[in-house]
Amino acid sequence: MNQLMFFLLFSMLLASCNTSLSDKETQAYKEKGGIISKSTGAELSGTLTNKMKSGGLVEAVEFCNTAALPLTQKMADSFGIEIKRTSLKTRNPLNKPSENEEIILREFEANIEKGIPLEPIVRLDQHGNPNYYAPVLVEKKCLICHGTLDQELSRAADSIIKSHYPNDLATGFKEGDLRGIWSIAFSKP
Repeated sequence: MNQLMFFLLFSMLLASCNTSLSDKETQAYKEKGGIISKSTGAELSGTLTNKMKSGGLVEAVEFCNTAALPLTQKMADSFGIEIKRTSLKTRNPLNKPSENEEIILREFEANIEKGIPLEPIVRLDQHGNPNYYAPVLVEKKCLICHGTLDQELSRAADSIIKSHYPNDLATGFKEGDLRGIWSIAFSKP
């Protein structure tokens, strides 16, 4: 009887220490992460576009400065996850990448240099929680705020941005560059 109890407890311990996901689980997290990042991105992008139309760059930058993080948090709360956008070249210091996110960003950059297409990935963190990471690529419309100074990014726009983000690093991008990643942390399965 003691051997059976030991075997059951040992099996439960091993199961709780699982350090990998099955292909099916990985695919499910990729699908969930894709849905969440697309809907959050659409919410942010749609609101930003409306702000650009109604109040120009001043209103758009104000939105990014004061409302983008709360909107992202609202989406995170509605999905029951943690979500953020981060980059190696942040505009808002609150979006600084974690150690794991920096590793992913560097992997994506290396893949670009090797000509390997970027795909979302799922990895377990140090606590065994699944994390979804998806690349965010620069679109042409992004260059008004994230392009190269005196090219796509005007001095006036740069001045408005710097008034809200004095330590801005998020410029000098070209269309198709890796702007950053979506990082979504799910609870342990």
